[in-house]
Amino acid sequence: MTTERYSTSQKLYARACELMPGGVNSPVRAFKSVGGTPVFVDRAKGAHFWDADGNKYIDFVGSWGPMILGHAHPKVIQAVQEAAARGTSYGAPTRLENEFAELVCELVPSVEVVRLVNSGTEATMSALRLARGFTGRPKIVKFRGCYHGHEDSMLVEAGSGVATLGIPGTPGVLAEVARETITAPFNDFEGLTEVFARHGSEIACCIIEPVTGNMGCIPPAVGYLEHVRELCTANGALLIFDEVMTGFRVALGGAQGLYGVTPDLTTLGKVIGGGLPVGAYGGRADIMAHIAPSGPVYQAGTLSGNPLAVSAGMAQLRELRDTEGLYERLGEAARAVAEGLCERVKAAGFAASCTHVGGMFSLFFKDPAPTCYAEVKQADIEAFNRFFWAMLDRGVYMAPSAYEAGFVSTAHTPEVVAEVLAAADDALASMG
Repeated sequence: MTTERYSTSQKLYARACELMPGGVNSPVRAFKSVGGTPVFVDRAKGAHFWDADGNKYIDFVGSWGPMILGHAHPKVIQAVQEAAARGTSYGAPTRLENEFAELVCELVPSVEVVRLVNSGTEATMSALRLARGFTGRPKIVKFRGCYHGHEDSMLVEAGSGVATLGIPGTPGVLAEVARETITAPFNDFEGLTEVFARHGSEIACCIIEPVTGNMGCIPPAVGYLEHVRELCTANGALLIFDEVMTGFRVALGGAQGLYGVTPDLTTLGKVIGGGLPVGAYGGRADIMAHIAPSGPVYQAGTLSGNPLAVSAGMAQLRELRDTEGLYERLGEAARAVAEGLCERVKAAGFAASCTHVGGMFSLFFKDPAPTCYAEVKQADIEAFNRFFWAMLDRGVYMAPSAYEAGFVSTAHTPEVVAEVLAAADDALASMG
């Protein structure tokens, strides 16, 4: 890390640490995984952003997924500006909410009825409460390494063995809450079968990232999502697809459309807000009818359906729907970046593998590619961290953690990809 290059960011971070816990409003931004000082962003456009020191970067974080059209897309910006001119919040129903709900239901066929919220975490916590309220059952099944927001019952750490009852993964989570969450390894057919054999009558739902993102981009094994679906159906449990990250990023209809597996409930966020804070959960009409005021399961939000967020989201979703060949180009960009980086890292003498699904990708300093969280943790984190800083110094901003997926946008053209791979050649040479 060159001190002079990041001097303004360092000063801003020092002040931020006096004002906010760890100097940030979301932990991964603090660069704790990679060390050093986080860069402070000043502005962004297309595939790039500029930091407070004026350095320009090719961005593979994209606000952790939402910027699928690139930063500051003209149609999204115009939609926000027009909405803001009419007022920023009403706390009352609007025509925009109807139009947005219609669009989501059109593009995600499993969603018959939808409720808008303000974040992905809010969407998942609400869907989990709904599943418990609908089934009258207490237990939830999640997969180790899958992240579903910071709701208490999701912050558990899996123990050893095929599947264990969770224990609190963070101070402040009550043990009695964590005990109702069962964890199982991702992509483990037998492990999940055992979980349902032992607890099937108590399980309200099984929640899964159909393609993981918070332990890197790991696709499901062939037939695995179908297996999860079959177990839930056979045991009267609901299947929740957490598509906060994958929704509209791996395919227009989300991962459920890509893999042909239909969940009972779906949670959405990120892409559907066009970069503004928004989330949603929806699914079968008979299940959603249990949400207040239609039913007894309570959930509310003062800013839910905010006109700025809804306007930005609609502009982005319509562009995704109406642009021919967009997902093919997005997938090709992710493939070119992932495979190009992987080839170069291997040629430099490091173990390496890569994955990519739609507009998501990961580079692992490990070979072969991991299929679950336990295998992800076998990667060479020290090598990744060195590569991260070498790339950052050369104007390429990757996720500041070996456990996070990377994201491309439609602004990551072949020319941008070529610039990234050239930077990688130079970065790896500097690593010896």
